[in-house]
Amino acid sequence: MILENDHSVVMNHKKIRRLMKKFSLETKIRRVKPYRIMLKATQEHRTCPNLLKRQFDQKEFGKVLLTDITYLYYRGGQKAYLSCVKDGATKEILAYKLSRSLEMDIVYQTLDNLKEGMGIFHPETILHSDQGVHYTHPEFQDRVKKLGVRQSMSRKGNCWDNAPMESFFGHFKDMVDHKACENFMQLRQEVDDYMEEYNSHRYQWGLKKMTPAQYRSHLLAA
Repeated sequence: MILENDHSVVMNHKKIRRLMKKFSLETKIRRVKPYRIMLKATQEHRTCPNLLKRQFDQKEFGKVLLTDITYLYYRGGQKAYLSCVKDGATKEILAYKLSRSLEMDIVYQTLDNLKEGMGIFHPETILHSDQGVHYTHPEFQDRVKKLGVRQSMSRKGNCWDNAPMESFFGHFKDMVDHKACENFMQLRQEVDDYMEEYNSHRYQWGLKKMTPAQYRSHLLAA
């Protein structure tokens, strides 16, 4: 996709594989994690039901939003936290916040960034997350309601109910050498660079070979 879109070179994937073999080129392949134990979890969250039920891609921009938090280690074993909101249809990262702290402010600022970026929300927007303490907090839920957004949660301990968000974080950690960052500012720059690369320059087969940003324009124009 990069060859075709950025360099006007149309090349069959079989030829690419032959060239990779010829020049001893290898790529990282993420291994599937053993989630069988997690799949046994079926209990619904007491506060917010699972409205999404894994219907991540509903072919409309802004209708399904997925959110989660992951940790990032950098030089000296220091830890930072990355909160993101991902669009289910375009796979675009619509808002994110990097923080040194896991205090509630990380998700509040993520919501503020989302509101600023979205402007007007889809009339049927669902914000889906796990049952983490940030998302069950009354203040967070109140802020979500004020946006006119419905809140949905995965079943307890079931990562598949928010699989696209988990997948994004996994690929992010494969591509960004966050452990080599000397300080928080350098880590922030790495995160900013990756988000720009992912949203605007990362072509994806599932998006008709478009980038997330291009696919958003495609859906809105349809």
